[in-house]
Amino acid sequence: MTGGNLLTDHPALYEARFPAPERLAARWTEDCLRRHGAGPRVLDMGCGTGRDAAHLHGAGRTVTGADLSETMLAHARAHHPGPRYVRADLHGFDLGSFDAVVCLDSSLLYCHTNDQLDGFLASCRHALTPGGLLVAELRNGAYFLGRTDLLDRPAVDAFTWQGRTYRSRTTLTVDRTAQLLRRTRVWTTDDGSPPLPQHSAWRLLFPHELRHFLAAHGFEVLELHDGPGPRTEPPWQAGEPPGTTTDGDRLHLVARLHTH
Repeated sequence: MTGGNLLTDHPALYEARFPAPERLAARWTEDCLRRHGAGPRVLDMGCGTGRDAAHLHGAGRTVTGADLSETMLAHARAHHPGPRYVRADLHGFDLGSFDAVVCLDSSLLYCHTNDQLDGFLASCRHALTPGGLLVAELRNGAYFLGRTDLLDRPAVDAFTWQGRTYRSRTTLTVDRTAQLLRRTRVWTTDDGSPPLPQHSAWRLLFPHELRHFLAAHGFEVLELHDGPGPRTEPPWQAGEPPGTTTDGDRLHLVARLHTH
């Protein structure tokens, strides 16, 4: 193993580590788009390997998938064709006009600062047609108020890909000053390679804080709840209505850009 980011530098390995055979995130997204009458043009920010973007394309939408990783985008073009794939930074982008912007699996939380979050939302406002939707799914900062179950002990995981077993030990810590959830993941394999530590972080956003940012950028919150969703337990199933609480470890957002 070498430096960089093991999973984003190896998209096939990423898909092996996070299999999504039922495409729950994309199906949940399509359900949100249909329930709120979104038009066909969709921008998937932080599209990763393109699995969700391709599913939305298959549902009849005109999809642009955007990501910062050229490696991920190359994999998406080769393995999940249909959408247009482009490189872009979610902190600020100008990729055309859309009826919906989608931002799944906590991608929005890579906006670590208020300026970065303002940049993302300003870009969404510029990209969306009047009445367009922002659909996002992300960790809930409020979950960590008084709860330590995700912090008390490392999460250990193992999986095998192409005959090699990969093991990870993931530790989460809260950086209260920066309002970040920091993640250290140490990879080991059975081939004798030295351990590979990798670091990342998500912004800890709280529900009322998120509402405030959205209102400041001209969005009306239509849904904001902790589930059911594609990564909740139990996961969302087709036909389930949105919840009404924001207590769980994930938030699910649907917001509409004001028409005036």
